[in-house]
Parts: sequence; structure tokens; C-alpha cells
Amino acid sequence: MSNLIRYSPVDDAFDDFFKGFLMRPIRVEGQPEVQIKMDVKEDPKSYSVHAEIPGVKKEDIHVTVDGNQVSISAEVKNVKEVKEGEKVLRSERYYGKVARAFTLSQDVDDAAVQAKYSDGVLELTLPKKAVAASKRITIQ
Repeated sequence: MSNLIRYSPVDDAFDDFFKGFLMRPIRVEGQPEVQIKMDVKEDPKSYSVHAEIPGVKKEDIHVTVDGNQVSISAEVKNVKEVKEGEKVLRSERYYGKVARAFTLSQDVDDAAVQAKYSDGVLELTLPKKAVAASKRITIQ
């Protein structure tokens, strides 16, 4: 026998409103959604990451490697240079923090990681950690 559920459009409206309210960041209308876009490639010895982070100084980029977890964060600082008698008509540039984290299939040798930042692109070379071969134990 099927169960009957009472439908209320008012409940649906509130559910939709609150469902994403605390889960997603609030965006100001007309402001672009900022995200670190990246390519991740793998070869037998390492992973390579190319992440687009334009308009950021390399001192404001932070990369963390913990086992097979990689985190990239950056902060774009707002430097206002408004001269006397000048007013801003439109400002579309983003100021604030952006971050991205991902998991790789194999642990990374964090002592040999290389990072380079040029022309708004962060290039990471993440060497794979050598996998310990399983050892057969003889039973006495």
C-alpha cells in the first residue's frame, strides 16, 4: 500500500530557501564567482598541477601537502588608489580569499615538491612517494 504525504507549497518554498542558505556562500549580484581553475596531470613518477590564480602576488599563495591531500589558497588584497576629485564608477575586480583542495590517488613526497608562479599560473610538481612493497612474513 502506498503512503500519502500532504503537500504544502509554503513548506516547499521555505525548504528551498533554507536548503542552500547555510551551505553555499552568498554572492553579491553582478560579482563574478571566483574559483581557482586547474589542470592536474599524472605520469608514473609525479603529478603536475597548473592552477590559474591571476592578480595575486606569490607571497600571498599558500600550498599545503599532507599525504595525498593538496590545498591551495590565495588572497587578493584590495589596494585602493583613489585620487582627489576622482570617484569609482564601477569596480568588478575580486578582493578576498580563494581556496581549493583535492585528493590524489597516491601520497606525495612533500620534501621534493616544486612550485613556480609565473604570469598568473601556479605550477606544482608533486613527486609520488615510493610505495613500500609488501613483505611476506614466514610463520614459525
